[in-house]
Amino acid sequence: MMTMRRAAVAVSVAVATVVGTGGWTGAVAPEADVAHHGYATLAGDRLDVLVLTHNHGPSAVEDTTLRVEVSAPLVTAGRRLPAGCVWGGERAVLCSTGVLPAEGERRETLLDLRTAGMTHEVTVRVSTAWNGGATDRMPENNDHRVLVPATGDPYVF
Repeated sequence: MMTMRRAAVAVSVAVATVVGTGGWTGAVAPEADVAHHGYATLAGDRLDVLVLTHNHGPSAVEDTTLRVEVSAPLVTAGRRLPAGCVWGGERAVLCSTGVLPAEGERRETLLDLRTAGMTHEVTVRVSTAWNGGATDRMPENNDHRVLVPATGDPYVF
């Protein structure tokens, strides 16, 4: 009987804590419009990807995580990524953009990657993996796929 009473008290305290902190009160997430644009270039095994991330507002975003995925395996061993970026597997890189003020400056991410062997083309997908919990009513401008032939030319997204 004592164990059941303790469990009931614990559940009551947990519910009161969540309700008291606004956990179930219908709190509204900030709204932002994160957008990624840039280009990708493939020459030999070298794949360069430049991403410009911008927030069109109306709210600032504390941080976002940019995801760049490639259709071919990448050389990860011994390859250094820019500050704020980590490998997300053998075909992906995840990068923090930092604070994105509403209608503020663009954040630039430049990735100097290598494919595991020569390839005639790759598909690069650029997207937002996380946007700080903000809602985005226009997600089509932060999710792009671009076919990049091995011509050395920049292919824009």
